[in-house]
Amino acid sequence: MLLAIYAVVLNVHPFLAVTHRVKAKVLVVEGWMDEYAIRAGAGEFKTGDYEHIITTGGPAAGSGGYTNDYNTFASVGARRLKAAGVADESVLMVPSHVIGRDRTYSSAIALLRWLRDRNMALGSINVVTEDAHARRTRLLFQKALGNDVKVGIISIPNPDYDAKHWWRYSEGVREVIGEGIAYTYAKVFPYQSEAPPEDRPPKSFFPP
Repeated sequence: MLLAIYAVVLNVHPFLAVTHRVKAKVLVVEGWMDEYAIRAGAGEFKTGDYEHIITTGGPAAGSGGYTNDYNTFASVGARRLKAAGVADESVLMVPSHVIGRDRTYSSAIALLRWLRDRNMALGSINVVTEDAHARRTRLLFQKALGNDVKVGIISIPNPDYDAKHWWRYSEGVREVIGEGIAYTYAKVFPYQSEAPPEDRPPKSFFPP
């Protein structure tokens, strides 16, 4: 039993903080992330073979709810990417109107509807997110966008703790245990707001 627990402790962080890129022309950056992860997203865009970088996110913290598109984490992320040297014309902002619960899934649904409204298809994307949030992010974007879209994921390590010894840091414990529970919930329970087939984007604009 002790060996099993030890194995789980050693392997749970690499399981959650997964990185698996796919061939894609579009990079998605979650706008709520800390500055270190936004900068890493900018670096990924500059060094990768991407054409566009899309920021997602709902109402900014302290806003009390949706007021306008420019008071969202999608807007915050877009400004930070431009400040990090990404060209203005490469950045696309896709805000969500949902605050709080299920923010990642709501952002993915907002992206789906944004693509549909513009008759833009998506063959594949890579999503940049923070650390142990990665596996759940990939799962939720895949649920929202459907199996016709390949979803890659890029996990940016949290510099505030040593991932190999996450249990020694309060930040690591909160991150890993919280994301472990949240991933299990997302994996086991269906999302009733999941988009129907007619909401899926067409299949011709951004090929893999």
